[in-house]
Amino acid sequence: MALSLDGQAVHFSHEAVTAGASQLLLPWIESLLSDAKSSLKDLDAIAVCIGPGAFTGVRLGVAAVQGLAVSQNIPVVPVCSLDAIAAQLLDSAALQSSQPQRLMIAIDARMDEVYWASYDIQDRRLPNRIGDIHLTKPEDLNLEGVQFLAGSALNAYSQRLPQFTSLIDPDISISALGILKCAQQSLQDGVHCEVRQLEPLYVRDKVAFTTAERVEGKR
Repeated sequence: MALSLDGQAVHFSHEAVTAGASQLLLPWIESLLSDAKSSLKDLDAIAVCIGPGAFTGVRLGVAAVQGLAVSQNIPVVPVCSLDAIAAQLLDSAALQSSQPQRLMIAIDARMDEVYWASYDIQDRRLPNRIGDIHLTKPEDLNLEGVQFLAGSALNAYSQRLPQFTSLIDPDISISALGILKCAQQSLQDGVHCEVRQLEPLYVRDKVAFTTAERVEGKR
C-alpha cells in the first residue's frame, strides 16, 4: 500500500502473505492512514490495481476499494498491473542507463500463457501503452522493436520465449508505488471513475483447467 500526501510525501507499506489477506487488508489501510495522521475523508481518490493478475487478489482489492470509496463518496482510479510495472521501471538503473524507446512487460498468466503489453517511453513521462493487453502462449510474444523486456514471464518461461538479446529484468513485480505513480498521472490528466464503474480487468475468463485438460497436459 502507498499513500501520497499533497503529491509529495509518500507513506509506503508492503507485506507478503500467502493467506488471510482479506482479514488483514483493512487493518493495514487503517494503520497506514494513522501513521500519516490522515483519514479516509482526507483522500482525493483511491487507486487500485484492477488486473490482470491473480483472480482472488484482484477481486479482493477491487471489493475493498469499492467499500471504502462508497463510504466516503471518493472517486477511484483503476490501474492496470502491467502499466504499474512499466511505471516502476522508470526508476531502474538499467533502464535509465540504456534509455530504450520501447519496452515490454510480460507476466506469468499461469495455464501456460502470458499477459503482455508494449510501451513507448518519451522523456520522463510514464510509459505509454501501445494497444491492448495480450494473452498468448509464451512463444507468441511480439518483440518487434522492443529494446527492454521485463516481468515474471522471463523466469516462468525462459526456454520458450522468443530469442531476445537486449536488456531484461526478470525479477520486477508489481508494487503499490507503481500503482501510485500511474494514479497520480491519471488524476493530473483528469482520469478517474465513479465506484459503480470500477471493474476487474481479467483479460481471461477461464480460471482453471478442466480435469481432462490437466490429464492431457501431462502426456
